[in-house]
Amino acid sequence: MGFQYVNMLPTPEEIKERFPLPAELKELKQKRDQEISDVLTGKDNRFLVIIGPCSADNEEAVCDYANRLIPVQEKVKDRLILIPRVYTNKPRTTGEGYKGMLHQPDPEKKPDMHEGLMAIRKMHMRVFAETGLSTADEMLYPENLTYLDDIMSYIAIGARSVENQQHRLTASACDGAVGMKNPTSGDLSVMLNSVVAAQQGHDFTYRGWEVKSAGNPLTHTILRGAVNKHGQSIPNYHYEDLIRLYELYMKRNLQNPACVVDANHSNSNKIYMEQIRICKEVLHSRRHSSEIHSLVKGLMIESYIEPGNQKVGEHCYGKSITDPCLGWADSERLIYDIAENV
Repeated sequence: MGFQYVNMLPTPEEIKERFPLPAELKELKQKRDQEISDVLTGKDNRFLVIIGPCSADNEEAVCDYANRLIPVQEKVKDRLILIPRVYTNKPRTTGEGYKGMLHQPDPEKKPDMHEGLMAIRKMHMRVFAETGLSTADEMLYPENLTYLDDIMSYIAIGARSVENQQHRLTASACDGAVGMKNPTSGDLSVMLNSVVAAQQGHDFTYRGWEVKSAGNPLTHTILRGAVNKHGQSIPNYHYEDLIRLYELYMKRNLQNPACVVDANHSNSNKIYMEQIRICKEVLHSRRHSSEIHSLVKGLMIESYIEPGNQKVGEHCYGKSITDPCLGWADSERLIYDIAENV
């Protein structure tokens, strides 16, 4: 019973001092943050594509994948802003399974969160330095935000965290884009309540301090599908779902109404190839409706080098060890299709 204290972990300040972000990357991140902000606020008519592995399990493969985005981003830069997913901590429904590089820098070895903190910062920085594309990650643990906040340009709050008070309050202190997913139940009011909370300023405790936040106007919604009482997936990316979300936004006093559609998870029932069709349907709905066009600002896609997924220990380079992902060839084609149809 009780806690077993294993290691005293370094503070974010200590990690940042050991792995400082170079000045040129700080400047580039400010530029990227502003571009993403302008998309979410409607000042820029480009479209966000948050794309990459379900879990960033291997630094070499993740950086290889991210580098493949460079020529693609150059070709679509007038229409799309690509944000590489570098997801380093994973929520697990039952608490079992691989929890991400933060926990296990090597998926086949025991957890080591001291090494994990250094490994995830090093990987995020390497992706940014090599590609010029600042990253996205999930804020599974709010107290860990400041280990990576100077590198990330997009933060997602997951379906199992969206109703948690500390996630909402911490999001209110973030300077950049934060997406709130609908909960697994699919209740859109929970997601919108989180946006309302995060867009306001708060007084709260954070890492042993009493802190004050100003509110984050770039907090927005992410539709990721739901699960009914029988465990069946219920998609929420269809035209009717998007119109409903638009109407709910209009009833609330929220800044910058915006939505990103997650093409995987319960929207695809984790049938990864369905992401292609789902993305195209969302884009069709955007073209059909001015309201949806103004609301939907991006897509989230799970993609890696090799299609599908594998078990830990199978050692297939660039293949997901968590949820199945699109392979690179299909992903590249999909990005170009998105660019042609936004």
